[in-house]
Amino acid sequence: MATNPRDKLTYTEPIAVGEITVGAPPDQVYRLVSDPVAMADFAEEFYRARWIRGATEAAVGNWFSGSNRNGWRRWVTHAEITEAEPGRRFAYRVRTPFFVPISRWEYDLQPDGGGCRLKVTNWLRVPRWFVPFAIFITGEPDRAGTNSANIAITLSRLKAHAELQAAS
Repeated sequence: MATNPRDKLTYTEPIAVGEITVGAPPDQVYRLVSDPVAMADFAEEFYRARWIRGATEAAVGNWFSGSNRNGWRRWVTHAEITEAEPGRRFAYRVRTPFFVPISRWEYDLQPDGGGCRLKVTNWLRVPRWFVPFAIFITGEPDRAGTNSANIAITLSRLKAHAELQAAS
């Protein structure tokens, strides 16, 4: 019997993980990953962000809005920062503007020589009933595969930027 892809959606296992060594100090890399406005420059689907609800920086409880795109499709999400430990860890949970949970993103940094190791982990939090709507909105039936590929692209771009900054 074939497994329905929706049966694989779980809150206990991440759907996508990426890791990279960056030749820049953890504090410098943290400043990038904890700034959604800056991260939009490195990401693939996520292309614009702005602070909302009076927030101006990364702190637990602060919110930002993200604009996303896939081809002609466009959608907006809202994210609440759940962890913000400079140089170590940044995490947020994402939902639709109408309160449907979408995902959780975590960025973990560990010193590694003169640079750091950055690990990105993504969990899907979408209720099963919303999955067909999410696929329609984003045009993407393989969210795990897409997020894995996008994380790799984002990490590569972030690494290049951070290392260029560290060298100057």
